[in-house]
Amino acid sequence: MRIGIVAGVFYAAWLAIEAFGRPYEFFDMKIYHGAVVWWASGNELYEFIQPDTTLGFTYPPFAGLAMLPMATLPVAAAGWINVFASIAALAIVLTALVGPIAKRCGWPRWFAVGLAVPLAAATEPVRETFGYGQVNLLLFALIMADMVALRWLARGRANHNLVGRGPLARFFFSGAWAGAGIGLATSIKLTPALFIVYLLLTRQWRVALTAVGTAFGVTVATFVVAGHESMRYFTSVLWQTDRVGAADMTPNQSLAGVLARLYDSVETPGLLWLSFSLLMLAVGLTRAAHAHADGDELTAFTLVGLTANVISPISWSHHLVFVIPAVLVLADAALRRRGASQALSGVSGLRTPIWFPALTGLRHGVAAIGLYILFVVSPIWPYEHRLPEVSHYADGLYGALMENSLALAIILLVAALPWRPGAEPAFYADSPALHLTRRVRGS
Repeated sequence: MRIGIVAGVFYAAWLAIEAFGRPYEFFDMKIYHGAVVWWASGNELYEFIQPDTTLGFTYPPFAGLAMLPMATLPVAAAGWINVFASIAALAIVLTALVGPIAKRCGWPRWFAVGLAVPLAAATEPVRETFGYGQVNLLLFALIMADMVALRWLARGRANHNLVGRGPLARFFFSGAWAGAGIGLATSIKLTPALFIVYLLLTRQWRVALTAVGTAFGVTVATFVVAGHESMRYFTSVLWQTDRVGAADMTPNQSLAGVLARLYDSVETPGLLWLSFSLLMLAVGLTRAAHAHADGDELTAFTLVGLTANVISPISWSHHLVFVIPAVLVLADAALRRRGASQALSGVSGLRTPIWFPALTGLRHGVAAIGLYILFVVSPIWPYEHRLPEVSHYADGLYGALMENSLALAIILLVAALPWRPGAEPAFYADSPALHLTRRVRGS
């Protein structure tokens, strides 16, 4: 029965991708592949421009080194390898994310993951990542690996359950390497550096130091191997924001993209963007720190990832992968509230009896379903406009709302995504972080 349900969900996800996806043909992979082939042929990496476009390689030089082996492959083969690697990364992340929910609800883990993978694959960020040949899910896995490592680090300290294991097993399952994933992700793309700021803000010093050390070590090593490209990237290419496209392009679902389209301009109003970005940065990091203090590390990481999407000058729709854990957080909040209300409904002596426990958590469940449907349907594309040919108001206010719908959703999530106290802490009862939280709250 369960196998049939999983198969049906896979088929439904395939139909959704066919209905709401777009022709992709590994567009971005062709740029990456062409750039590393160009570089391997003795040319300069950042001088490559994809034929019939104005686009070139925009990642740090370490990413170029990591992609260099695919210069020996046809572009289609490189694209499909990336698809399979991304599917594996997505499955591993979802195993870690839905595992605690499945255990609490009494579901087999394989069944929960079997449902979660195709459901996630149907969303805009994931199907765009597959189709374009992007690396977003690989970076997502590196970042979320550190969240899992934080769990292991806390459990190892609290339970001392690593006695008798070999040295490699003790190192891995102790979570001592927490921070390395964020450091590697930052070396490939700069936006994950916001997670380092979050780690410092929440006083997770050891993990932050590991992340900084990893990013610094990888960057220095890349300078040794590819000094010219490294120097050019950090002194010139990094600041050439026009290399990736105009800010007002419809797939740019960041705050900068919203403001450019609202002003019906190719460029973002700089001072206004800076002001609102600082506000969203403060809101996102503050709420993430509170989620961490209340023992919900998944929501904290999700808020940081969404905040990075909001404040980045360019956040293409395939960058918005942190909407996946946001849906899970909302769905789990609904399940927790409903379960708590059912437990309380039979308790005598309550001043306000809970007459309708099935309705408790309804708003969180509706929000999870609505958010999921929005990112499957992705209504930005029917209202795609390009200046100067077509105004962003060509379809009226409704068209403008739809064109900015994904960005508005992630802005709302940064401001309002709930966290679940005690859900998935990065510390346990005897942890200094918990004692510090109690002292602060008691003062």
